[in-house]
Amino acid sequence: MPKALFCYCIVIALSLHASSQVIPLPHAYAHNDYWHKRPLFDALDNGFTHIEADVYLRHSKLLVAHRPPMLKFLKKRKTIEGLYLKPLFSRLTNPSEAIQSPLDTIVLMIDIKSKGEKTYTALMKVLKNYKSILSSCENGKVVIRNLTLVLTGHRPLHLLKTEDTRFVFADADLKKLNNSEDCPEMYTTASCKYSSLVKWKGKGDIPEGERERLTELVNKAHLAGTKVRLWAAPEKEVVWHFLRNCGVDLINTDKLVALKKFFINDTDTRDL
Repeated sequence: MPKALFCYCIVIALSLHASSQVIPLPHAYAHNDYWHKRPLFDALDNGFTHIEADVYLRHSKLLVAHRPPMLKFLKKRKTIEGLYLKPLFSRLTNPSEAIQSPLDTIVLMIDIKSKGEKTYTALMKVLKNYKSILSSCENGKVVIRNLTLVLTGHRPLHLLKTEDTRFVFADADLKKLNNSEDCPEMYTTASCKYSSLVKWKGKGDIPEGERERLTELVNKAHLAGTKVRLWAAPEKEVVWHFLRNCGVDLINTDKLVALKKFFINDTDTRDL
């Protein structure tokens, strides 16, 4: 092979290798991840570090679904263990497939759709096999590991508060954060629906009152040590810019590739 052609091939190979590297996006949140063609892996391959899954407890199974699963479809449904915990454990304990370091934890948000107490009790039985990779709160001291589980939806907060050692954390209500200050080591995020705070949908001027209110709540949440997320926000770059400029930490999306490009290509958000 001519030397010039050999060098060209090396450059192309290196370029392809570099382009295949995953860039972690600490502010990217994959909403209803199981809706994607490759649940979990679509999010990870696009650099998302926060992933959400809705969970129902049905006949002792923790099923991932947006609506209550019907009995005749139970065998076809995916479980939180099979769809998320097992593959995450495999990747996080395999040095050749490592996703993040413990300081850059993957966050799995579990949105409990069924009764909180029973669902949490069933979840604890499943988690006993994954404790080695799970972040925990042990006698009030938070230990961050490769995978952090956060409960939202029907959270059994009264049970969580009584445990000396927890392997899950909780999502607080952004608009009621003061009510959560009695247990600050429990809450990692604070969230609420976008439209409950902001009516602006990306066109025209942003009402100054809405910007001020959101910024005030974000600052309060940051003082409490929690990250902020607004769900069901319009899927537009102009809205994503607005949220980031107000200090919102996590951008919630179903459009993984679009948000990835937004963070990587936009100079205003690249270092945020």
